[in-house]
Amino acid sequence: MILPRSLTLRSQMPRQSLTFYEFFAGGGMARAGLGADWSCLFANDIDPDKAVSYHANWGDADFVGGDLAAISPRDLPGRADLAWASFPCQDLSLAGGGRGMGAAGDEVKTRSGAFWLFHEKMRALRAGNRAPRAIVLENVAGVLTSHGKRDFRALVAALDEIGYRVGALTLDARWFTPQSRPRVFFVALDKSLFAAQAQEASLTAEAPEPLWSSPALLAAHAALPEALAADWVWWRLPAPPLRNAELADLLEGAPADAPWRPAEATARLLTLMAPAHRQKIADIQASGRRVVGAVYRRTRTDENGQKRQRAEVRFDGVAGCLRTPGGGSSRQTLIEVRGETIRTRLLSPRETARLMGLPDSYVLPESASAAYKLCGDGLCAPVVRHLAEHLLQPLLRAPAVQKMAAAE
Repeated sequence: MILPRSLTLRSQMPRQSLTFYEFFAGGGMARAGLGADWSCLFANDIDPDKAVSYHANWGDADFVGGDLAAISPRDLPGRADLAWASFPCQDLSLAGGGRGMGAAGDEVKTRSGAFWLFHEKMRALRAGNRAPRAIVLENVAGVLTSHGKRDFRALVAALDEIGYRVGALTLDARWFTPQSRPRVFFVALDKSLFAAQAQEASLTAEAPEPLWSSPALLAAHAALPEALAADWVWWRLPAPPLRNAELADLLEGAPADAPWRPAEATARLLTLMAPAHRQKIADIQASGRRVVGAVYRRTRTDENGQKRQRAEVRFDGVAGCLRTPGGGSSRQTLIEVRGETIRTRLLSPRETARLMGLPDSYVLPESASAAYKLCGDGLCAPVVRHLAEHLLQPLLRAPAVQKMAAAE
């Protein structure tokens, strides 16, 4: 079996590792992606099931469970090089209804509005001269468009207000693992350090690089007020190496927790397909090849204007974006066509972890539902590794930045 370039957990730390806080940590997938060059000082998540996964993979020393609202700046040790926050995406995604992030003064800060709790902690650290040197925020592409781009503007303004210059990149997991998962990564650097690292010209660009700048990001940036646009940074990243795995390469042979369905169930699924999708299957059958694809259930409007459930299939070697059970399609269906034989089954928990770039040594929850939620909410670890290796580490290890940090 060919697996995507994998990551090793519990790697030995180098003597001079960079330090980080991980907010909304889930099972520690940012930690998995950052890798051996980084040392965690603090991690937090409110979900008790995810806390169990974090402990199982990383131990207990750095993790503080519970509501971020109850976390005091005193609970955040030292001054970290990086604060990572993959804040909840429900109100920024299509599945969440687009309620948005809310505002800094809102009394209730839940779901995507939990960003403001994180912001409060960062403001308090700034007041105590302990602000992280860099911040990374990760979320769905909806953060670029929600509330007429007002959420994007508010997020950039919030980071600017506490002393950071901000830029953003759109990265898709499909460049690293066979999963379509576009995400936005805001990378913010302390303004006092920006001049110090300016000699690292290879890390910034005069204009957006097409590979990392979606049309939605360009439109959101164009709508920024002049003052925020003047402080904006276009970060530079090298192109990733060619992905070395397809969806079929990541599958287990006969997973007990995702058995092949009875023929009747597969037949019912096929009846939900429009003619164009049935034709895709017929073409593969005629070729005699074995081909594995992915099936998604969608609600579509038919020719009579009525909404009905449809099944859509893709055979491009890439899975669709993993989602949580609340998103409605966390357990994607696999379809195998081999001549006249057609089989279907759900993705197994281990297969979802592989699609997130996690090694098989990563400990998943015993509950399949909890495992799907963990992965659906998580970060694609190789994406984090690419960002860390080619941007975060060079930024924070620039000689002038290291000199300033040593003088503090």
